[in-house]
Formats: sequence, structure tokens, C-alpha cells
Amino acid sequence: MAGTKAGGAKAALTNKSKYGSDFYASIGAKGGKKGKTGGFASDKKGADGLSGRERARLAGAKGGRISRRVKTSK
Repeated sequence: MAGTKAGGAKAALTNKSKYGSDFYASIGAKGGKKGKTGGFASDKKGADGLSGRERARLAGAKGGRISRRVKTSK
């Protein structure tokens, strides 16, 4: 079953039962924090007093509020 969709689902269940339900979130967070390139990955506080992760969150929120969809009149 290795390399199949069913095998992947079974492996995911095993990993979650062994290491907790947030297993994939935690390894993803570790990978995101490991880089030292700066920008949104930076942990240093910038001139605005925010770390890169906080700045990325605010930038994403601003972008999410701007809709590209056309307003329709009812």
C-alpha cells in the first residue's frame, strides 16, 4: 500500500495517533521558522515593532479585505 492514497491516509492516522493531532501543523511551523533569510521569515523586530510573521499576517489580512470581484447591483 506504500505510495498510494490509502497508504498515505493510513500513515497520517498513525502519525497523528503517535505524535498528536497537530503533528503536521507543528512540523510545518518548525520548517517555516527554521529559515534565516529575513523578510516574512524573520523573527527580528523591524522598525514597525513587528516580527516578519506578524507582518505577514497583517499583510495577508489587508489583501484578503480587498476584493477583485465586481460589485453587482440587485
